[in-house]
Amino acid sequence: MPRKKSFVAPILIHLLLVTGETSGKACNFATSVVVVSFESQSSEAYCCRPQKVCLCPFLPVHPLKVSTCLYIIQHPAEESRVLRTVPLLAACLPPEKCKILVGRRFNEDRYPELATVCRNPNTLILYPGAEATDLEEFAVMSSSPSVMIIIDGTWSQAKDIFYKNALFRLPKQVQLKPSISSQYVIRTQPTNTCLSTLECAAVALSILEKNKSIQETILHPLQALCSFQLQHGAQIHHSKEHLLKNGLYDKPMPKNKRKLRRMELLVNNVKI
Repeated sequence: MPRKKSFVAPILIHLLLVTGETSGKACNFATSVVVVSFESQSSEAYCCRPQKVCLCPFLPVHPLKVSTCLYIIQHPAEESRVLRTVPLLAACLPPEKCKILVGRRFNEDRYPELATVCRNPNTLILYPGAEATDLEEFAVMSSSPSVMIIIDGTWSQAKDIFYKNALFRLPKQVQLKPSISSQYVIRTQPTNTCLSTLECAAVALSILEKNKSIQETILHPLQALCSFQLQHGAQIHHSKEHLLKNGLYDKPMPKNKRKLRRMELLVNNVKI
């Protein structure tokens, strides 16, 4: 029997059907997920996915018990994407451990509680860069932080949010080692080691909680989603880096010098 699950949120984002199919028995599980409020209120919804592509069996029976709280800062454009991963991530965690804020600009006046979180010395923000510390090294030297902030969006959207919001420069900046390839094969990534938001959260939580099974559990529904999509006609998306290096990139090269330079760096294995 597909399970029911409660979420905390005044607004719902609906995970769309894998196919255009609307008939048939639908599963009884809420893959609709929080858009965020810092205040809890119980809400229950249903994903309405056809039974044969129901993701319920691939989700944990009970929300994972973690001490770290995730704050997902989501770019508004992600709300309209069909195959986003944040709803699956939220379905794996207790509502109070996965809070989602949607927007481009966050200041202290409009988001006082977020400002308090950013000023907390135990808060980390996951964003790669020269000033970032490898999360594995940080976890060895320090106890688990209480909060981690992750930006959800394309790389250009995430960059815009990170650099144009002073609050996000307050937490300690950390990054993941580029040691694994993304399993999110139904969406094109810039490089071979770029990960989806769900994958970043899965790896980060497994490191901070010192429990590798967390990563496996969170990745399980993503693997199922990709499998269902491929079975229904989706194609495997190689990274832009892979396509460029193998002469498979079939789109016109950008005329913008900055974008063209970024592509040259991808081909020459330069970290961008």
